[in-house]
Amino acid sequence: MSSREISSIHVEPFSVHLDEDDLSDLRARIRDTRWPDQAPAADWGPGTNLEYLRRLLGYWADRFDWRKQERWLNTFDHFRAELDGCAIHFVHARAAGEEGIPLILTHGWPSTFVEFLPLVPLLTRPGDHGVSGPAFDLVIPSLPGYGFSERPARTAVTSRDTARLWHGLMRGLGYERYGAHGGDFGAAVSAFMALHDPDPMLGIHLSGLELQPFTGQGSKPLSAAERAYLERSAAWWEREGGYKAIQSTRPLTLGYGLNDSPAGLAAWILEKWRSWADCGGDLERRFSREFLLTTLTIYWATRTITSSMWYYFDNRWHGGVEAGPGDYVRTPTAVALFADPAGLPPREWAERLFDVRRWTHMPRGGHFAPVEEPELLARDIAAFFDEV
Repeated sequence: MSSREISSIHVEPFSVHLDEDDLSDLRARIRDTRWPDQAPAADWGPGTNLEYLRRLLGYWADRFDWRKQERWLNTFDHFRAELDGCAIHFVHARAAGEEGIPLILTHGWPSTFVEFLPLVPLLTRPGDHGVSGPAFDLVIPSLPGYGFSERPARTAVTSRDTARLWHGLMRGLGYERYGAHGGDFGAAVSAFMALHDPDPMLGIHLSGLELQPFTGQGSKPLSAAERAYLERSAAWWEREGGYKAIQSTRPLTLGYGLNDSPAGLAAWILEKWRSWADCGGDLERRFSREFLLTTLTIYWATRTITSSMWYYFDNRWHGGVEAGPGDYVRTPTAVALFADPAGLPPREWAERLFDVRRWTHMPRGGHFAPVEEPELLARDIAAFFDEV
């Protein structure tokens, strides 16, 4: 496919390729890691387990075949589009043999577009994989400042800003009506797409409620279930929210170390994949080493861990994850509830902000649902858009 102009945006084909010098430097840095003493506790309580990290980094340096993963990634159609003065990377996977429902899928932190690739065959060729419902044209972008997407030059880039970019991307690709799905930051982006520009939106499907409803003066009183949920959530953030506190206040200071040390990068990211997934404490029960190391290698080689953490800073200080008193998403909304260490919200919490048409408690799977339980998620997405 050649580069082209579509509805005022410039789109070019893109191929995933990392320089051999960068890969050699990565391996050398891993081998030269200056390891700390083992913490008094050998479990993951104080943070990423030292022995596990040693083993994984040994595999990363000596046995992980990035070129094999690169070839697999390039079996998908990648592009970059000029949006708001910067290049945004995305995968475009069209429905096989029929006109598909356009659907944009947005990841969160500390993830990449790779998290959504298991959904591609299930949603573009649903009949071949036992998924009932329509087929989809999938657009899977990398968030601004993540992986192969540039960060816009302006000072702040929030979930609200990204929602506007995604509308520009979908319209630029020729879609007049489309849906959105997301988890983590992707859920907030999808919500803002529907909140601020609802006309083209067929519906939004969320695997988390990143965008919080307004509960200030004038809002209706909290139910007992809502109060219990907020208490559980507050207790969890008190124990586990250190990463968010520093990323939303001093991302640059932290970024120097993570950008310079593969061990530091891996420890910071993998601890979250383990604690947020439905894995029973065994990270590799849910995720292969190849998947985890592909994610880490993308962050490392693109030098985007710092810019990815800036997303927390921008959202905190520029209003990217909060709804106002008059906000209400009238676009039909589905919520798929996967296990969440902070606790699951009651439906009335979501209905403060969203027109909830579908509410599904999933039997398994956690924060990274597209790769943990792709079939469960694909079936719920297909069922919802078949209804609306």
